[in-house]
Amino acid sequence: MSGIPQTLARAAARLVVDDGLEYGAAKRKAARELERRGVRRSELPSNEAVEDEVREYLAVFQAGSQPAELEALRRVALTWMQRLADYRPHLTGAVWRGTATRRSAIQIELYCDDPKAAEVGLLDRRIRFDPVGQPDGPDMLRVEAPCAELGETVSLFLHVLDRDDLRGALKPDNRGRSWRGDLPALQRLLQAAR
Repeated sequence: MSGIPQTLARAAARLVVDDGLEYGAAKRKAARELERRGVRRSELPSNEAVEDEVREYLAVFQAGSQPAELEALRRVALTWMQRLADYRPHLTGAVWRGTATRRSAIQIELYCDDPKAAEVGLLDRRIRFDPVGQPDGPDMLRVEAPCAELGETVSLFLHVLDRDDLRGALKPDNRGRSWRGDLPALQRLLQAAR
């Protein structure tokens, strides 16, 4: 990859790491910034291309701090996935893929028979959440969770999906890696990091 797509991927990677944006939002924002500087926007880079640039950026600028931040976020995700085990939770996003920093939100997908079941379950457990409207996507709930290891609160986004969506959820990327993992898969990642 070279030229405009690589420039877009690098700019998006900086936004992912420095601002905690998800890949799609980072690619769109990077493209808008390049257009303002007179560069014609071409096809957006793939998520894999952005992820490659994120990994390179982390290796250069955050090699000392990022692994501990990632582990802390994964531990928070583990706790929440255990709490929400009834809803078939799957971790996704930067925390799953290993590119998260303290600015990254934790993304967990919940596969429910009834889309309101997750909300009712959170209410029953007296867990505060904010619904996040998405025009074209699944319901999403935002929870603020304390992270003692980072000494701050992190954002946790719960994507509420239909149980049938789980069938296609574990399809790998172009390199054979899964975009999400269940509770046992996360536990294996945490054990492998020790």
